[in-house]
Order: sequence, then C-alpha cells, then structure tokens
Amino acid sequence: MNPFFLLFAVLIWVFLLVVTKKAELHAWQFFIGSAGLFLLLMTAARPVLTQPLARAVSGLVGIVGNLTGQFMAYFKYGIIFIACGGESMTLQIDFECSGIIEIMAYESLLAFFNVYSATEKLLLALAGFCYIMACNALRIVVICLAVCFFGPGAYYAAHAIIGRIIFYVLSIYLYFYVFTKPQIVRMKVGSFAYAHTKKTP
Repeated sequence: MNPFFLLFAVLIWVFLLVVTKKAELHAWQFFIGSAGLFLLLMTAARPVLTQPLARAVSGLVGIVGNLTGQFMAYFKYGIIFIACGGESMTLQIDFECSGIIEIMAYESLLAFFNVYSATEKLLLALAGFCYIMACNALRIVVICLAVCFFGPGAYYAAHAIIGRIIFYVLSIYLYFYVFTKPQIVRMKVGSFAYAHTKKTP
C-alpha cells in the first residue's frame, strides 16, 4: 500500500476517534477504533507477522506430533508432514492457518474495550494471544490426527468443518469471558451495580 495513503488513512482514523470521544459517542468510538486498528494491523503488521506466527503454530503442533509419533513439523518452513501406513500428506501453515486474522481481531477489540484498565488490557492481550495460538494449534492437531487415522480423504471434513467448529467454539468461550461477562458484571443501572452486590445469607 502507498505509504502516503496509509498515513492519510491513519490521520482520518485518529480524527474520527477524537471527534467521537469529545462527543461521547462511545459505541461509535469503539466501532471506529477497533475496525480501524484491525485494518491498520492487517495492512502494516500482517506481512511481518504471518510467517513467524505460522512457524510458531507448526512448532506447537510439532510437540504433539513428537509425543504421539503420528506426524512431524518442520518449524523453519511452517510445514507438517504426515506419514501413516503407505500414505503421506504435507500441510503448509499459511496466512489463513496462522491465526493472524483472529489474533488481530481480538487485540483490536480489546484495545478499545473500555471496561478494563490499561494494565488489565495488557495482561488480557498477552493471555488472549497465547490462548488463540493454542486453540489454533489444537485445530491443526485435530486435522493431522484425522488425516493420519482416516487417510487423506478426511482432510476436507477435518479442515473445513470439524477443525473450524472446535476453533470457533473455543473462541466464543474466550470472547464471553473477556468481553461479555465483565461488561455484565460491571454494568451499572442508576445506583445499582452488579459488581457491588453481595449474597445474602
């Protein structure tokens, strides 16, 4: 992308954030802020981070492969080699499988989610990153085991259906505990706040 166009887009984004903050349009500030940060990260950081993330995922998957002896990961190339019986298959961890889209989306939403303090956001950003990486690695492990036990013909169902269901169910669990539950707990209606309620004996 043209750097001048990127700079112009960033300036417009910052301007809109300032306007929505002064006008106390919190919902619009969250939407513009998180969407803009996501696009900015995907434009500027994606080319730099995709390959390291792919290697990290293949490294995590390789740990399970070494323990089970069912498949082997080549960390340097982000490749997983599955050899079971007389059949073999090679999986390459690419842009889609690296988890970068999900990580960037989570971090962008968290950055403008004003329920947390700056320290809490930092800790949750790190914890969420590790959690998404682990979930993505688990998804790839499921795909590899399916191919290993049921043959290459099982790849499509494992990749497009089973693996995605597992990953997105785990992602919903993360989003509930990071975004939904704290907002309900800290919600305040008049002088009543859920965070200050006590159980009566």
